[in-house]
Amino acid sequence: MMYLGIDTSNYTTSAALYNSGTGEVLQAARLLPVKEGQLGLRQSDAVFAHVKALGGILEGLFAAQHKIAAVGVSATPCDAKGSYMPCFLAGEMAARSIGAAMGIPVHLFSHQRGHIAAALYGAGRMDLAEKPFLAFHISGGTTECLAVEPDKALILRVLPLARSLDLHAGQAVDRVGAMLGIRFPAGPGLEALAEKSDKTYRPKPKLKGMDCCLSGLENMCAKMISSGESPQDTARFCLDYLAHTVYEMARLAADRYPGREIVFAGGVMSNRIIRGFLERSFNCVFAPPRFSADNAAGVAWLAARSAAGFRI
Repeated sequence: MMYLGIDTSNYTTSAALYNSGTGEVLQAARLLPVKEGQLGLRQSDAVFAHVKALGGILEGLFAAQHKIAAVGVSATPCDAKGSYMPCFLAGEMAARSIGAAMGIPVHLFSHQRGHIAAALYGAGRMDLAEKPFLAFHISGGTTECLAVEPDKALILRVLPLARSLDLHAGQAVDRVGAMLGIRFPAGPGLEALAEKSDKTYRPKPKLKGMDCCLSGLENMCAKMISSGESPQDTARFCLDYLAHTVYEMARLAADRYPGREIVFAGGVMSNRIIRGFLERSFNCVFAPPRFSADNAAGVAWLAARSAAGFRI
């Protein structure tokens, strides 16, 4: 059976088909256009861009005329009460329309649960959906440490443990990237620049309990640039700072929940420098970049699990 997933995050329009028989995923995604010099989109512009892009993406996926059994869609940013962003309305409207026209179920999930599920799928670790684990969701809009447990109704129940109290990791990357002349989204460009540095930094991150504070990173990088530090060293410092911050949060979470594996999801976790540092420190799970950045594979997989009647 084929299950359709739709995700309309603030920067990417994506859709995916999950084949429950073969376990294969066919997906398509398109970055939303951001004007040069800008660091993001207003929600109204994001909704309009999703509406323009989603039809063509779905037409491409449906070209093979697959029979769809159910639709999964990201309807909220996370599972917290009151969680809402207008950009997800574009995907939910499309999902409900397809479900009504085809007479098939529509399953609503959070963008965050979709990210975690996509990371499990991409890493070949779907077995973790049946036992407790820890997860990090780190992107332009979220920097959170989470406890995740199997759940009959939700498939994955997500409990927030810690978060950034100010700037998100992806925002820090984009702001530092803009200082260095890198176009939004700055992640790939900042990584390429940092890899030219011959330095390795061991900064001391700022934590309050298990929560982190990242606004100081932007200021430190601005000071490095104004004092004549090279662009590659500034980029490397930024990524090393983020790696050490996530490490400290993960260490504290692992102390609280000993023995649990740690799953890293979100676009920032595609970074090779951050990933390499964390892999040397923990028993952790990473997905390939296309399943770590915004994508719809996770909600397609969650729809299949929901339709099948997930059992713990």
